[in-house]
Amino acid sequence: MDFATLIGSIAAIMCVVMAIQPQNLGQFVDPEGIIVIFGGGICVLMISYPFGSLMGLPKILAKVMKPPALHLPEVIETMVSFATIARRDGLLALEEKIKELKDPFLLRGIQMTIDGVPPESVRAILNTDVDQMAVRHMVGKSMVEYLGAAAPALGMCATLIGLVRMLANLSDPSSLGPAMSVALVATFYGATLANFICIPLGNKLHDRNIEEILARQLMIEGVLAIQSGENPNVIRERLMSFLPPHERAGITGGKEK
Repeated sequence: MDFATLIGSIAAIMCVVMAIQPQNLGQFVDPEGIIVIFGGGICVLMISYPFGSLMGLPKILAKVMKPPALHLPEVIETMVSFATIARRDGLLALEEKIKELKDPFLLRGIQMTIDGVPPESVRAILNTDVDQMAVRHMVGKSMVEYLGAAAPALGMCATLIGLVRMLANLSDPSSLGPAMSVALVATFYGATLANFICIPLGNKLHDRNIEEILARQLMIEGVLAIQSGENPNVIRERLMSFLPPHERAGITGGKEK
Protein backbone atom coordinates (compact mmCIF):
# COMPACT_ATOMS: atom_id res chain seq x y z
CA MET A 1 0.00 0.00 0.00
CA ASP A 2 1.26 3.46 -0.92
CA PHE A 3 0.60 5.31 2.32
CA ALA A 4 1.24 8.73 0.80
CA THR A 5 -1.66 8.22 -1.62
CA LEU A 6 -3.89 6.76 1.09
CA ILE A 7 -3.16 9.49 3.64
CA GLY A 8 -3.46 12.23 1.04
CA SER A 9 -6.83 10.89 -0.16
CA ILE A 10 -8.25 10.64 3.36
CA ALA A 11 -6.94 14.10 4.29
CA ALA A 12 -8.46 15.62 1.13
CA ILE A 13 -11.88 14.15 1.96
CA MET A 14 -11.62 15.39 5.53
CA CYS A 15 -10.69 18.90 4.38
CA VAL A 16 -13.73 19.06 2.11
CA VAL A 17 -16.07 17.68 4.79
CA MET A 18 -14.72 20.08 7.41
CA ALA A 19 -15.17 23.01 5.04
CA ILE A 20 -18.75 21.99 4.28
CA GLN A 21 -19.43 21.01 7.91
CA PRO A 22 -21.11 17.64 8.48
CA GLN A 23 -24.51 19.12 9.29
CA ASN A 24 -24.58 20.74 5.84
CA LEU A 25 -23.66 17.69 3.78
CA GLY A 26 -27.25 17.21 2.67
CA GLN A 27 -27.11 20.53 0.85
CA PHE A 28 -24.35 19.15 -1.39
CA VAL A 29 -26.26 16.09 -2.59
CA ASP A 30 -27.57 16.66 -6.11
CA PRO A 31 -28.54 13.48 -8.01
CA GLU A 32 -28.78 15.33 -11.32
CA GLY A 33 -25.29 16.79 -10.88
CA ILE A 34 -23.92 13.35 -10.01
CA ILE A 35 -25.46 11.90 -13.17
CA VAL A 36 -24.00 14.63 -15.40
CA ILE A 37 -20.52 14.67 -13.82
CA PHE A 38 -19.86 10.99 -13.26
CA GLY A 39 -22.15 9.48 -15.87
CA GLY A 40 -21.11 12.11 -18.39
CA GLY A 41 -17.45 11.57 -17.50
CA ILE A 42 -17.71 7.87 -18.30
CA CYS A 43 -19.46 8.70 -21.57
CA VAL A 44 -16.79 11.15 -22.74
CA LEU A 45 -14.10 8.57 -21.98
CA MET A 46 -15.98 5.95 -24.00
CA ILE A 47 -16.25 8.39 -26.90
CA SER A 48 -12.58 9.43 -26.69
CA TYR A 49 -10.81 6.08 -26.13
CA PRO A 50 -11.09 2.50 -27.41
CA PHE A 51 -13.03 0.13 -25.21
CA GLY A 52 -9.94 -2.01 -24.66
CA SER A 53 -8.06 0.95 -23.18
CA LEU A 54 -10.95 1.72 -20.85
CA MET A 55 -11.01 -1.88 -19.60
CA GLY A 56 -7.36 -1.58 -18.65
CA LEU A 57 -7.88 1.64 -16.68
CA PRO A 58 -8.72 -0.03 -13.31
CA LYS A 59 -5.48 -2.01 -13.45
CA ILE A 60 -3.52 1.16 -14.19
CA LEU A 61 -5.22 3.05 -11.35
CA ALA A 62 -4.41 0.18 -8.98
CA LYS A 63 -0.74 1.09 -9.42
CA VAL A 64 -1.43 4.37 -7.63
CA MET A 65 -2.38 2.60 -4.40
CA LYS A 66 0.56 0.22 -4.49
CA PRO A 67 4.21 1.00 -3.76
CA PRO A 68 6.68 0.40 -6.61
CA ALA A 69 6.87 -3.34 -7.28
CA LEU A 70 10.64 -3.24 -7.74
CA HIS A 71 13.14 -2.26 -5.07
CA LEU A 72 16.11 -1.16 -7.12
CA PRO A 73 18.86 -1.91 -4.55
CA GLU A 74 17.57 -5.49 -4.39
CA VAL A 75 17.52 -5.69 -8.19
CA ILE A 76 21.13 -4.51 -8.30
CA GLU A 77 22.23 -7.13 -5.79
CA THR A 78 20.41 -9.80 -7.80
CA MET A 79 22.19 -8.68 -10.97
CA VAL A 80 25.57 -8.71 -9.20
CA SER A 81 24.86 -12.20 -7.85
CA PHE A 82 24.02 -13.42 -11.35
CA ALA A 83 27.14 -11.76 -12.74
CA THR A 84 29.29 -13.53 -10.14
CA ILE A 85 27.83 -16.93 -11.05
CA ALA A 86 28.11 -16.29 -14.81
CA ARG A 87 31.73 -15.12 -14.51
CA ARG A 88 32.71 -18.09 -12.38
CA ASP A 89 30.66 -20.92 -13.91
CA GLY A 90 29.45 -19.58 -17.26
CA LEU A 91 26.11 -18.27 -18.47
CA LEU A 92 24.52 -21.72 -18.57
CA ALA A 93 24.89 -21.89 -14.78
CA LEU A 94 22.15 -19.27 -14.56
CA GLU A 95 19.51 -21.72 -15.81
CA GLU A 96 18.62 -22.77 -12.27
CA LYS A 97 18.89 -19.30 -10.74
CA ILE A 98 16.42 -17.64 -13.12
CA LYS A 99 13.65 -19.83 -11.69
CA GLU A 100 13.81 -17.59 -8.62
CA LEU A 101 13.06 -14.44 -10.62
CA LYS A 102 9.59 -12.97 -10.22
CA ASP A 103 9.93 -10.11 -12.69
CA PRO A 104 9.11 -11.32 -16.24
CA PHE A 105 11.15 -8.55 -17.88
CA LEU A 106 14.36 -9.50 -16.09
CA LEU A 107 13.62 -13.19 -16.63
CA ARG A 108 13.24 -12.58 -20.35
CA GLY A 109 16.51 -10.67 -20.54
CA ILE A 110 18.55 -13.28 -18.67
CA GLN A 111 16.97 -16.09 -20.68
CA MET A 112 17.95 -14.43 -23.98
CA THR A 113 21.45 -14.05 -22.63
CA ILE A 114 21.62 -17.76 -21.74
CA ASP A 115 20.25 -18.65 -25.19
CA GLY A 116 23.08 -16.76 -26.87
CA VAL A 117 21.04 -13.95 -28.43
CA PRO A 118 23.45 -11.23 -29.70
CA PRO A 119 23.77 -8.22 -27.35
CA GLU A 120 22.44 -5.75 -29.92
CA SER A 121 19.33 -7.89 -30.37
CA VAL A 122 18.85 -8.22 -26.61
CA ARG A 123 19.03 -4.44 -26.22
CA ALA A 124 16.67 -3.82 -29.15
CA ILE A 125 14.07 -6.33 -27.93
CA LEU A 126 14.11 -5.10 -24.33
CA ASN A 127 14.06 -1.44 -25.35
CA THR A 128 11.02 -2.12 -27.52
CA ASP A 129 9.35 -3.74 -24.52
CA VAL A 130 10.08 -0.65 -22.42
CA ASP A 131 8.77 1.67 -25.12
CA GLN A 132 5.50 -0.23 -25.40
CA MET A 133 5.10 -0.28 -21.62
CA ALA A 134 5.55 3.50 -21.54
CA VAL A 135 2.92 3.91 -24.27
CA ARG A 136 0.40 1.83 -22.28
CA HIS A 137 1.10 3.87 -19.17
CA MET A 138 0.73 7.15 -21.03
CA VAL A 139 -2.66 6.07 -22.40
CA GLY A 140 -3.90 5.43 -18.86
CA LYS A 141 -2.47 8.72 -17.64
CA SER A 142 -4.05 10.61 -20.54
CA MET A 143 -7.49 9.13 -19.73
CA VAL A 144 -7.27 10.32 -16.14
CA GLU A 145 -6.05 13.76 -17.20
CA TYR A 146 -8.73 14.05 -19.87
CA LEU A 147 -11.42 13.30 -17.30
CA GLY A 148 -9.87 15.94 -15.07
CA ALA A 149 -10.04 18.47 -17.88
CA ALA A 150 -13.63 17.53 -18.80
CA ALA A 151 -15.04 17.44 -15.25
CA PRO A 152 -15.24 21.23 -14.68
CA ALA A 153 -16.88 21.69 -18.10
CA LEU A 154 -19.39 18.95 -17.30
CA GLY A 155 -20.05 20.69 -13.99
CA MET A 156 -20.75 23.90 -15.87
CA CYS A 157 -23.19 22.05 -18.13
CA ALA A 158 -25.06 20.73 -15.11
CA THR A 159 -25.05 24.21 -13.61
CA LEU A 160 -26.52 25.67 -16.78
CA ILE A 161 -29.25 23.06 -16.72
CA GLY A 162 -30.06 24.10 -13.18
CA LEU A 163 -30.05 27.79 -14.11
CA VAL A 164 -32.41 27.24 -17.01
CA ARG A 165 -34.82 25.45 -14.71
CA MET A 166 -34.44 28.22 -12.14
CA LEU A 167 -35.16 30.97 -14.67
CA ALA A 168 -38.23 29.06 -15.83
CA ASN A 169 -39.65 29.48 -12.33
CA LEU A 170 -38.98 33.18 -11.73
CA SER A 171 -42.64 33.60 -10.83
CA ASP A 172 -41.90 31.79 -7.58
CA PRO A 173 -39.20 33.87 -5.78
CA SER A 174 -39.04 31.45 -2.86
CA SER A 175 -37.63 28.74 -5.15
CA LEU A 176 -34.78 30.82 -6.58
CA GLY A 177 -32.35 30.42 -3.69
CA PRO A 178 -32.60 26.63 -3.40
CA ALA A 179 -32.51 26.26 -7.18
CA MET A 180 -29.34 28.37 -7.46
CA SER A 181 -27.73 26.34 -4.67
CA VAL A 182 -28.45 23.06 -6.43
CA ALA A 183 -27.16 24.46 -9.72
CA LEU A 184 -23.83 25.47 -8.17
CA VAL A 185 -23.36 22.10 -6.49
CA ALA A 186 -22.70 20.53 -9.91
CA THR A 187 -19.82 22.95 -10.50
CA PHE A 188 -18.48 21.95 -7.09
CA TYR A 189 -18.59 18.28 -8.14
CA GLY A 190 -16.66 18.98 -11.32
CA ALA A 191 -13.97 21.08 -9.62
CA THR A 192 -13.56 18.51 -6.84
CA LEU A 193 -13.28 15.58 -9.25
CA ALA A 194 -10.67 17.41 -11.30
CA ASN A 195 -8.49 18.89 -8.55
CA PHE A 196 -8.81 16.34 -5.76
CA ILE A 197 -8.82 13.16 -7.84
CA CYS A 198 -7.89 13.32 -11.52
CA ILE A 199 -4.96 15.77 -11.50
CA PRO A 200 -3.24 14.16 -8.47
CA LEU A 201 -3.77 10.67 -9.93
CA GLY A 202 -2.29 11.80 -13.24
CA ASN A 203 0.78 13.11 -11.45
CA LYS A 204 1.21 9.88 -9.49
CA LEU A 205 0.85 7.78 -12.65
CA HIS A 206 3.51 9.95 -14.30
CA ASP A 207 5.89 9.23 -11.41
CA ARG A 208 5.12 5.50 -11.49
CA ASN A 209 5.89 5.44 -15.22
CA ILE A 210 9.28 7.11 -14.66
CA GLU A 211 10.09 4.67 -11.85
CA GLU A 212 9.29 1.62 -13.98
CA ILE A 213 11.22 2.91 -16.99
CA LEU A 214 14.24 3.56 -14.76
CA ALA A 215 14.03 0.04 -13.32
CA ARG A 216 13.82 -1.50 -16.80
CA GLN A 217 16.78 0.54 -18.06
CA LEU A 218 18.80 -0.62 -15.07
CA MET A 219 17.92 -4.22 -15.87
CA ILE A 220 18.91 -3.82 -19.51
CA GLU A 221 22.34 -2.47 -18.56
CA GLY A 222 22.78 -5.25 -16.02
CA VAL A 223 21.80 -8.01 -18.45
CA LEU A 224 24.18 -6.73 -21.13
CA ALA A 225 27.00 -6.37 -18.59
CA ILE A 226 26.44 -9.97 -17.46
CA GLN A 227 26.46 -11.12 -21.07
CA SER A 228 29.76 -9.36 -21.70
CA GLY A 229 31.36 -11.00 -18.65
CA GLU A 230 32.17 -7.80 -16.78
CA ASN A 231 33.51 -7.84 -13.24
CA PRO A 232 30.58 -8.00 -10.76
CA ASN A 233 31.99 -5.12 -8.73
CA VAL A 234 32.16 -2.95 -11.84
CA ILE A 235 28.56 -3.90 -12.65
CA ARG A 236 27.50 -2.89 -9.14
CA GLU A 237 29.14 0.50 -9.47
CA ARG A 238 27.59 1.06 -12.90
CA LEU A 239 24.09 0.15 -11.77
CA MET A 240 24.37 2.23 -8.61
CA SER A 241 24.54 5.31 -10.84
CA PHE A 242 20.81 4.77 -11.51
CA LEU A 243 20.04 5.42 -7.84
CA PRO A 244 19.84 8.70 -5.93
CA PRO A 245 22.78 9.13 -3.50
CA HIS A 246 20.74 8.39 -0.37
CA GLU A 247 19.83 4.91 -1.66
CA ARG A 248 23.35 3.89 -2.61
CA ALA A 249 24.48 3.52 0.98
CA GLY A 250 22.28 0.45 1.44
CA ILE A 251 24.08 -1.50 -1.28
CA THR A 252 26.98 -3.53 0.04
CA GLY A 253 30.36 -3.49 -1.57
CA GLY A 254 31.85 -6.89 -1.61
CA LYS A 255 34.54 -8.66 -3.53
CA GLU A 256 34.09 -10.91 -6.48
CA LYS A 257 33.82 -14.52 -5.48
